[in-house]
Amino acid sequence: MTSAQTLTRMIMAGQGKVPADTVIKNVRMLDVITGAVTTTDIAIVADRIVGTHASYQGNTVIDGAGRFAVPGFIDTHLHIESSLVTPLEFDRCVLPYGVTTVICDPHEIANVLGAEGIRYFLDSAEQTVMDVRINLSSCVPATGFETSGAALEIEDLEPFRNHPKVIGLAEMMNFPGVLNADPGILAKLVAFQGGHIDGHAPLLLGTALNGYLAAAIRTDHEATSAAEAREKLAKGMAILIREGSVSKDLKALAEILDENTSSFVALCTDDRNPLDIAEEGHLDSSIRRLIAMGRPLHHVYRAASHSAARIFGLTDRGLLASGWRADIALLDNLEDCSVSDVITAGRLVVPALFDARQPVLPVGLTSMKATPVSADSFITEPRPGQNSTPVIGVRPGLILTFREEATLASTERGLQPDLAADIIKLAVIERHGKNGNIGRSFVTGFGLKRGAIASSVGHDSHNITVVGANDDDMAVAVNRLIELGGGFAVADGGRITAELALPLAGLMSLEPFETVSHDLHILRAAALALDCVLPEPFLQVAFLALPVIPHLKMTDRGLFDVDKFDFVS
Repeated sequence: MTSAQTLTRMIMAGQGKVPADTVIKNVRMLDVITGAVTTTDIAIVADRIVGTHASYQGNTVIDGAGRFAVPGFIDTHLHIESSLVTPLEFDRCVLPYGVTTVICDPHEIANVLGAEGIRYFLDSAEQTVMDVRINLSSCVPATGFETSGAALEIEDLEPFRNHPKVIGLAEMMNFPGVLNADPGILAKLVAFQGGHIDGHAPLLLGTALNGYLAAAIRTDHEATSAAEAREKLAKGMAILIREGSVSKDLKALAEILDENTSSFVALCTDDRNPLDIAEEGHLDSSIRRLIAMGRPLHHVYRAASHSAARIFGLTDRGLLASGWRADIALLDNLEDCSVSDVITAGRLVVPALFDARQPVLPVGLTSMKATPVSADSFITEPRPGQNSTPVIGVRPGLILTFREEATLASTERGLQPDLAADIIKLAVIERHGKNGNIGRSFVTGFGLKRGAIASSVGHDSHNITVVGANDDDMAVAVNRLIELGGGFAVADGGRITAELALPLAGLMSLEPFETVSHDLHILRAAALALDCVLPEPFLQVAFLALPVIPHLKMTDRGLFDVDKFDFVS
């Protein structure tokens, strides 16, 4: 809360009667409402802009040097866990790209640890330099068709509702539960009526969409075509254009962002790993690409800041004007969105800011409870009376998967992969120590000619998912992950060729993001050596087990038809 003394100083400094705490001199400020660019000073007291004018005095002066000033960027939906680093490392990794606020759903860690995982994220959010806000995970587990490490009902979420970092209810991905008025889902929706409820409704249209929106759900980041996004916009949903490491919807949705819609469109990454951040950037990459695709420049910056803030009720940020939170990105070039300095809550981002944070103790270091497997664990028997086998079809840049059919050879070791047709084995191993389930099937689209790739990141219940050309390497990769306490592993010829340990809940590393990025380079090279054709194979593996995204998915309980919302018979 701002004291009367600080507020008085803000009012006086805004008039130029006393020096500001900080003044950014000689910047070209973009007005994201009108598109005007004005050469000015920006005066700041505490965490607030108190004036934009030709000449201010300040106790600290930042030389704008003719650079462009824009509001700090807001990532409106992401899972920090998918960065593979802790929230404090994510903070250090992403804030220099101009992202001053993120709205996080700790859904992944909550599926492993329940309320303990949410508490860990809230404790971390109180230490981060950027403003990390939390939407409370609405669907843990995402469905009843997989084995999760935890379950969260409304009584588990209620204790967190009034935490200052909490915005509302996170992505309501169980849309069949909404449409069928499931009692547990209804309890959560009722509790958050009048607050923010985040949406998650892939391919949901027509009267089904109307029913979903009747629950006062306001946003969607799952639109994958312009037509889908336009119907949702017309029905009052804000569209969050997503561009992550696997889900890449920006190209398909760019056309919806214009002068008529930019107040109802925002940007998000959902899931993005540190290697992609190092190579491409974060939201700055999306801004850059949208402008290059001809989207009106100041409307793109509006979507990345002011619109995002309004959609999520953050009424103090998103503009560079007196009285607004001092979240500012300084750019060398507007079209390229080349960020050279960042101010968050009035503070210039320098290493000392990160050094001053208090550590947060890791949790979930003993969450890996899977039983070691053998090659025999992956024997897949033919379906009685069926000549063909359902195969999950994977396409780069999509978490949507597709149902295909194949006729596979059968031996005494069951159905065999068809490497010439790019059909390999897939299995999901329950890892929470509850039942030891193993679901088995086949997948196409990876291109593997040998070896195996395993991951304990397996949205959303985070069991171990493994794909492979042979049973022996699949067993080697899975058993190594069990030894590591979670992570990624590549096996070839009976040995591990690359690995990354993720011991925090089997989802996050305890190492700096630079180390994780380096190890991901080695993992990608090891996957490429297996002839893998996917640019991001590890997160692509992770999404094979997500039974709320059409069309065909794999859980520890079996092959799942998302369109029918039931197991494949």
